[in-house]
Amino acid sequence: MAFTFGKEERLCSQKLIDQLYSDGRRLMAFPYSVMWREEPSLEVPCQVLIVAPKRRFHHAVDRNHAKRITRECYRLLKPQLYSALQHRGMHITLGLVYVGNEILPFEKTLLKMEKLLTQLTNELTHEKADEPAE
Repeated sequence: MAFTFGKEERLCSQKLIDQLYSDGRRLMAFPYSVMWREEPSLEVPCQVLIVAPKRRFHHAVDRNHAKRITRECYRLLKPQLYSALQHRGMHITLGLVYVGNEILPFEKTLLKMEKLLTQLTNELTHEKADEPAE
């Protein structure tokens, strides 16, 4: 799998974003608040929305820096998530909201993102196991 983060993997649909915020499941993994929702109509295993709120980062340069680091960490660790999703036959929309008060260095952020994706795959495993068998 290529370490890319193309247009088709970015969550742009306002309808899907609204559904993610209203019905999505949540997980807190500092410095991120994560929400996800199963979306069977997607063509890719996962579409991602990355947010750095203006409430926490008042300057655009800081918001952009937080989002840039988040995108890079996600891009490098994406194969781990994709393999778990493909193994379960799932398609999800994923929202990553940076809730930390300061931007962590890249190395620490990469470790935190790895931990976050591990927690998310564990949650998806439990979610899929809890469904009744047909």
